[in-house]
Amino acid sequence: MTHPRATPAARTESNPDTRSSRTRTDSPTPDTAALTLPSPADLHRRLTTDLDPDARAWLERALDEAAAHPGIHGPISAWELRLAEAGRRCGAAHADHARVLILHAARAGTDALTRVYFQGTADERRAVLHALPHLVSGPAALPLVEDALRTNDTRLLTAAVGPYAARHLDAHAWRHAVLKCLFTGVPVDHVADLPRRARGDGELARMLGDYAAERTAAGRPVPEDLYRVLDLTESATPAPGPDHPHGKES
Repeated sequence: MTHPRATPAARTESNPDTRSSRTRTDSPTPDTAALTLPSPADLHRRLTTDLDPDARAWLERALDEAAAHPGIHGPISAWELRLAEAGRRCGAAHADHARVLILHAARAGTDALTRVYFQGTADERRAVLHALPHLVSGPAALPLVEDALRTNDTRLLTAAVGPYAARHLDAHAWRHAVLKCLFTGVPVDHVADLPRRARGDGELARMLGDYAAERTAAGRPVPEDLYRVLDLTESATPAPGPDHPHGKES
């Protein structure tokens, strides 16, 4: 059954104990520009500064090896083994970026990224998703994003809603990705290009209203992020461009 959309007035009434003191400017619009993954060159400079000498030397060897033997070779390529080692060699705080650099040095195409994604650990899958904007120029790798969006792994979901998804997910799938973030508690700050894609999106507004009404009827709190996205959909001017933004990567 379709529920009525949660209007701005109804927002305050539905949760008086938590929403009575809230103003519409409490939460800033997400700065998605700051969420775009840095370029490989920027990542390399950052890791060169942050890693200890042993880890830095290991990374340089791994990058040279990947560059010398790119692509897929046999049952497993040498650079794929380095992906598995990155956490132990570079530490958890730097492993994602190290893996992205290795994938970039190996010039991993869609086939190689697909193999790493489906055969790798959750950490390696996350690195593949982060690397997609740098390595795949069109929508060919969307099945990897769609697979990640079916999980409930919040770290994987966070990686899945990055710049590649913003560029290539069609409107229907992108709306459901935003709802999935709300379901699982992934902050919408991580949804790349959220203000542009949500602007003037009446269907997304309807879905958000239905979700808010369902939670309110069940006596459950409505995520604050939902109202932030709803505010974006109420922007007056829709963003130009088709629902299927399969343009060339910048």
